[in-house]
Amino acid sequence: MPGVAGLSSAEAARRLEHFGANKLPEAGTVPGWRRLLAELTHFFAVLLWCASVLAYLAGMPQLAIAIVVVILVNGVFAYIQQERAQHAAAKLRELLPAMVSVRRDNRIIKVHTTELVPDDAVVLVAGDRVPADLRLALAAGCSVDESMLTGESEALAKIPGDTVFGGTFLVNGQAEGVVASTGGKTRLAEIAALTGKVEAPPSPLARELQRIVRITAAMALGIGVLFFVLSLLVGISWRDAFLFAIGVAVALVPEGLLPTVTLSLAVGAQRMARRNALVRNLEAVETLGSTTFICTDKTGTLTQNRMNAVEVWTPAGLVSIIGAGYGPEAEVTGTGTGEAGHLSTAALAASVGRAVLHEGQWIVEGDPMEAAIDALAARLAGTGQRPAEPAVSHRFAFDPRRLRESAIAGTTLYVKGAPESVIPLCGGAGGDGADGADRAVQMVDQMASHGLRVLAVAERSLPGLPGADFKLEDVERGLTLLGLIGLHDPPRAEVRVALEAARGAGIKVAMVTGDHAFTAAAIARETGLIGTPELVLEGHRLPEDDAVLTALLDRDGVVVSRVTPEQKLRVARLLQRRGHVVAMTGDGVNDGPALRQADIGVAMGRSGTDVAREAADLVLLDDDFATIIAAVEQGRATYANIRRFLTYHLTDNVAELTPFVIWALSGGRFPLALSVLQVLALDIGTDLLPALALGSEAPSKGTLKRPPERRHLMDRGLMIRVFGVLGPVEALFEMTAYTAVLFGAGWTPGAALPAADVLMAASGAAFTTVVLAQLANAFACRSASVPPWRLGWFSNRLLIWAVLAELGLLAVFLFLGPLATLLGHAPPSPGGLAVALAAIPAVLLADWLYKTVRHRRVARAAAAFKVQSL
Repeated sequence: MPGVAGLSSAEAARRLEHFGANKLPEAGTVPGWRRLLAELTHFFAVLLWCASVLAYLAGMPQLAIAIVVVILVNGVFAYIQQERAQHAAAKLRELLPAMVSVRRDNRIIKVHTTELVPDDAVVLVAGDRVPADLRLALAAGCSVDESMLTGESEALAKIPGDTVFGGTFLVNGQAEGVVASTGGKTRLAEIAALTGKVEAPPSPLARELQRIVRITAAMALGIGVLFFVLSLLVGISWRDAFLFAIGVAVALVPEGLLPTVTLSLAVGAQRMARRNALVRNLEAVETLGSTTFICTDKTGTLTQNRMNAVEVWTPAGLVSIIGAGYGPEAEVTGTGTGEAGHLSTAALAASVGRAVLHEGQWIVEGDPMEAAIDALAARLAGTGQRPAEPAVSHRFAFDPRRLRESAIAGTTLYVKGAPESVIPLCGGAGGDGADGADRAVQMVDQMASHGLRVLAVAERSLPGLPGADFKLEDVERGLTLLGLIGLHDPPRAEVRVALEAARGAGIKVAMVTGDHAFTAAAIARETGLIGTPELVLEGHRLPEDDAVLTALLDRDGVVVSRVTPEQKLRVARLLQRRGHVVAMTGDGVNDGPALRQADIGVAMGRSGTDVAREAADLVLLDDDFATIIAAVEQGRATYANIRRFLTYHLTDNVAELTPFVIWALSGGRFPLALSVLQVLALDIGTDLLPALALGSEAPSKGTLKRPPERRHLMDRGLMIRVFGVLGPVEALFEMTAYTAVLFGAGWTPGAALPAADVLMAASGAAFTTVVLAQLANAFACRSASVPPWRLGWFSNRLLIWAVLAELGLLAVFLFLGPLATLLGHAPPSPGGLAVALAAIPAVLLADWLYKTVRHRRVARAAAAFKVQSL
């Protein structure tokens, strides 16, 4: 296809300075101060602001200031994490820049889309995103997906003279167009200005967090009201009772919940990025951990995407080619090399991908399969150089429905594509009629059974060059089959181990590919993907009945071959209806619908099209299946980290609430062990850093050795551990330390309150006990099943630093005179300190006993299930 005249580099630079960068205006971006304000004015924050004002008006400025500190710490931290997430998203865009091919200085180069200017000549192929509003000058078999602008799902055919808009996608064919509008003057910019920012619906994780917030808010407010009533009943003035109730409610609010969750997601996304998996939205990190079914493509994901033509069959015989990569050097053996050379030249005419020699190295430009054909032509020519290519006047790009592509050069039509698409259009192999076609089909099956991807190549001599209005189906008939090309794409070495890890994690894996059934099955066997007994389904033979197809699909190791985009979409939907959380991989334009439908769409970063990347939640920079499993592992770790923080914080709440419960039940006759300010100091002073460290815990060794989590974050097991084991142990030692100091001073229940210094020392003992118990609890919460000494005390360095900081803050709170006086405590007596120190082994012992009992119960249940299944 002849090119369109482009600009010179100098003229393009001048126009770029005049018209500006080709990017959408950023007027819709929310300013940083507004995002910070939002973090300080959400539901919880408004309640706390009201409480602060009321406390100040009631004459308690210390409490008012403490509440403001809670709001600011929570809001600023959440804002910082949000900014980090936005910067991470920007990094992802930098790692996957939108590049476009343009003609400048009489050659085709790649530039960033922001550098496009009016009158630039843009070259597009199927899968490219249109970078600006273009007026098409050349178009061959073009159709454009304009759904993002019009809502129309069907791709529209385009011819020279038509306008295509920025942001749309070229679904089929090739095109060259002249830039008409860029940046803020494009149709996309106009619609964006009218539409504004549309808020996406909440993700499953967001809904779960909202549930937790509602529960904890109701608990905090309910307990606050209860203590207000109880305070009035024991004779406390309404003013003091009201302030007391406000303080209790504030102390029970999970101040660090949302920022810790955000941190866990951000850490998970960063760890995935280091392992070549780029997350396009943070909440997808958690969804990955819930994946129960992976539908994986074959080429490039399970294989290396390093196509190499290893066999050529023609009616004259079979030619074998032994050579690595795309280099011209190879050993060619067999009969009919001349016919094989003609076949390769014909296939090359219907291809646009090339293997180019650059600085002594052969590199791929375009499709790896077509680059392998280019290398094949050079090898068969015997000169190390590809043969002269015929001048192509018409090119018809690959169509997923036709499963072939063709080109007209001179008076000859060249066709290449899937054998089942090309062979029926032929009169036979070399004119042998039906017998030749049967021989070709047998050879296709033989080559495919060896794991080769097979292409059929045919030609037809045209009596004259067709007119501009000819129909493709009128010329793609009566073809002569030249032969077959067998291409090998070796499996990735790490795939077998990754598949074993997926199965150990309770995840089913299916291959869903457009390749021949024999080729797909052969690769599935090589990688260990295919199940027993083997089940290989073909797209055109899939059952019409959804229930029947679902029953066939819902097993491990099924292979679905020759699927169309509609069938791939159907597969995703049926598995979701079955209750699966589906991860779907893809790299082509036609994978877009299935990627959007899946719970987790996974696009290829190296070979994937812009369409696939836009539709996906996760982009693999290395196109490797093993990276998906690594991402699933991190997703599960993130979910577990959120549960770790919840366990840690709720355990602390039990210890903080216990003194108020005892005070209320005693009718105010038992002194209050902790004040509201002490509780706030625990929450925002000593507890926050260990909680954040737990939010960054690395995946445990058993993360991929159990089924996916399918439960609420706050479930029955978590509640039993918090309110039945860890919380009561902390509360018991807290009150024991408090009463030990009081009894040591001669106080007995029912007697008059002891001196102020005794009460302050006793309160300091209770405060110290909670801090030290939470220190042990932080290590206990690192795992729901393994004691900390089996994990290694120093394997989470952030937690070590957080615990040291916690001890430092404890010393400040106890020994810094003015601050200790404000909080209402003093350093504990030796007896109180001994009890506080004993809380550390007590919490660890209680946690170990709980995990041991739980492990034995789970083991008995698993054994019983195994017996029943037998």
